[in-house]
Amino acid sequence: MTTPITRVLEQLGQVILGKEEQLRLALSCLLARGHLLIEDLPGMGKTTLSHALAGALGLQYNRIQFTSDLLPADILGVSIFEREPGSDLGRFRFHPGPVFSQLVLADEINRATPKAQSALLEAMEEGQVTIEGETRPLPQPFFVIATQNPVSQSGTFPLPESQLDRFLMCIQLGYPDARAERELLEGRDRRAMAAGLQAVLKTADLQQLQQQVDAVQAAASVLDYLQRIIAFTRYDGGYQYGLSPRGALALLRSAKAWALVDGGRQHLLPEDIQAVLPAVVDHRLAAAAPVAALQPSAHILQQVPVLV
Repeated sequence: MTTPITRVLEQLGQVILGKEEQLRLALSCLLARGHLLIEDLPGMGKTTLSHALAGALGLQYNRIQFTSDLLPADILGVSIFEREPGSDLGRFRFHPGPVFSQLVLADEINRATPKAQSALLEAMEEGQVTIEGETRPLPQPFFVIATQNPVSQSGTFPLPESQLDRFLMCIQLGYPDARAERELLEGRDRRAMAAGLQAVLKTADLQQLQQQVDAVQAAASVLDYLQRIIAFTRYDGGYQYGLSPRGALALLRSAKAWALVDGGRQHLLPEDIQAVLPAVVDHRLAAAAPVAALQPSAHILQQVPVLV
């Protein structure tokens, strides 16, 4: 049966080839009212994904190119003194920055200094910005997609743990398989296709889906499994620090959104938690030496039983 979610995924799949799981995760992140970090090499389709998502959902879109000389005012906006025509009088008028949009692409966020990076923190956490003592609300829904180049590349400033934690999910697109790459080589330009996408949902429809995520039910046995995962990261997993309460809520919200995106279900399954676990926890946890060879999510799935 065709649903609004499947129509969105079909639109995205026409532009981003062979990445169905990543598309589902990106849409789940938006429906869970989170923000998305995409870490990958340049040229892997990160920017194209954000264009396609904005087009398919009919969201107002702005892109911020992060560079080493970027200032917070370049992101948030600035007040400029403007004279009244034909008069010596005037007043300061606020000119909103590109953050005042529904979908904001923070491109190559780790190429900017920590001061510029931190300009997004209040916006991501509170859906508002405070400038010159005045609090200004941001458009709703508000969704940040940040792209990050590998820290091994020159000219990067690693995101601190507190800022990484603000991103609900972190995903990688990776290289396309041979079939998808051949279609990419023989087909139309993906940027042009993303720009030409027709909106599948209205803003009210998207907000209604976000409310449906909140209504997804989690049985006691599923919450028990979730709590075993959380306890394992804190006390038994050999990590430098475990999942915070915010990280635990992020895992629950993400799993609920995945349940809605993956099968339109209104109840949570352990498989939903397992599906989003890598995207939610791997950028939040740092493993100690004995388990450093495994990604945190892989180690958790090996060690934490679904049933006890």
